[in-house]
Amino acid sequence: MNHTITIEPQLSELCPSLKLGVIECQVSVTTDDDKLWEVINQHIEQIEESMTVEEIRNKSTISSSKNGYRKVGKDPNRYRLSAESLLRRIVNGKGLYKINNVVDLLNLVSIKSGFSIGGYNADKVIGTIKMGLGQANEAYQGIGRGQLNVENLPLFRDDRGAFGSATSDSLRTQIDSNCQNLLMVFFSYQGEEELYESMAFAKALLTEFASAANIKTSIV
Repeated sequence: MNHTITIEPQLSELCPSLKLGVIECQVSVTTDDDKLWEVINQHIEQIEESMTVEEIRNKSTISSSKNGYRKVGKDPNRYRLSAESLLRRIVNGKGLYKINNVVDLLNLVSIKSGFSIGGYNADKVIGTIKMGLGQANEAYQGIGRGQLNVENLPLFRDDRGAFGSATSDSLRTQIDSNCQNLLMVFFSYQGEEELYESMAFAKALLTEFASAANIKTSIV
């Protein structure tokens, strides 16, 4: 716990408005939670009724993130941000997958806010975390995506290598039933705008639905 996260200068120069909202806490992972899904389904119904694909694209948290990808030379339509992918699933009537309570509530925060959010088993993250641009010879196994081409993709590295981005988290650090310590990171390309409110919503959900303890928050 208490991982140090830094953004590398090259990425900061290209995306000066990039901020990371960080939540670390102890969690209890369960396979399903009916009360949580009542809340999630309410949001899904609301989004299905009120949102279009065009409105998803124009949502400030998503449009600013897509512009961030363009600045570093990554096509945001090919390497779609996780928040946009989730919202497009809902608008297309496909709903959301059930994974576990922690991943499910993370997805809820993402569809409500439009922020792409990384969720990691903090015990599988080794050493200091640096966010920088992926190299040509780098790759990792993305959850549900296989080998991910991460060249120029803004991503996290620890002492063992690349492990997460706003497009896809890695299998190595995924949140499974054995996860006891959570590292949750909001990717914001619009500074701190909307970040505090979204993190507060995440904290409330973690407390209510994942028995979160020793919650620590910061903005990098």
